[in-house]
Amino acid sequence: MRILLTNDDGVNATGLKVLEKIARSFSDDIWIVAPTEEQSGAGHSLTLAQPVRLRQLGERRFCVTGTPTDAVMMAIAHIMKDDPPELVLSGVNRGANLGEDVTYSGTVSAAMEGALAGIPSIALSQSYAREGMGDSVPFAAAEAWAGEVLGPLLAAPMERRTLVNINFPALAPDQVKGIRVVQQGLRDYGRLRIVQRTDTRGYDYFWFGLGPMIETPGHSTDLEAVADGYVAVTPLHLDLTHGPSLPRLQDLYNR
Repeated sequence: MRILLTNDDGVNATGLKVLEKIARSFSDDIWIVAPTEEQSGAGHSLTLAQPVRLRQLGERRFCVTGTPTDAVMMAIAHIMKDDPPELVLSGVNRGANLGEDVTYSGTVSAAMEGALAGIPSIALSQSYAREGMGDSVPFAAAEAWAGEVLGPLLAAPMERRTLVNINFPALAPDQVKGIRVVQQGLRDYGRLRIVQRTDTRGYDYFWFGLGPMIETPGHSTDLEAVADGYVAVTPLHLDLTHGPSLPRLQDLYNR
């Protein structure tokens, strides 16, 4: 299997090294095309107003001066165009991508771009327990559990134009309770925290803090699964149409 690896933390990120180790347990045909610098929060953005530069770092290893979407596009349409990947793996992200995070996440967006190209695509993220851990974030849960999660996924067909979002809890491998297939969660946006501070020159600046998760019956979302100590597996699709609203809106214009 020819596997493309990418991420949003940058080509030198620890999580990408972890992902490469994981991928090599399934294949030796591994290609890496990732952003040169960290692109966390870039979402599904595409660089249009300036050139994207490509640099080869080694055999089957490249970086691009752009977003995760740019990296996947460059891989599929240029670097690997004569023999495209059969699987796209994005991550392992430093920090969880849960709930509405998926709309901001460069990690998930890279997998989205693979799915748009008709390639099975999976995003992987490692949550961590404390703020500000930097490069010391432990990826042990991802390393230990990725094979358990990916094995069944790779053995089964994936629906076209879909992707899978995987999040590992911030626990030691032997403390992880198992794997749950769950829906995407939602945080309480009305309780979003904005912390205001003042810098040494007297100017205000702000930090954004996430609101609490919205509780669901049976703890059925990715937010709750990870908080409960499980690996969360969530299928996502790229059709954002809200089907139940179609008849109501059609009625508005058919009067």
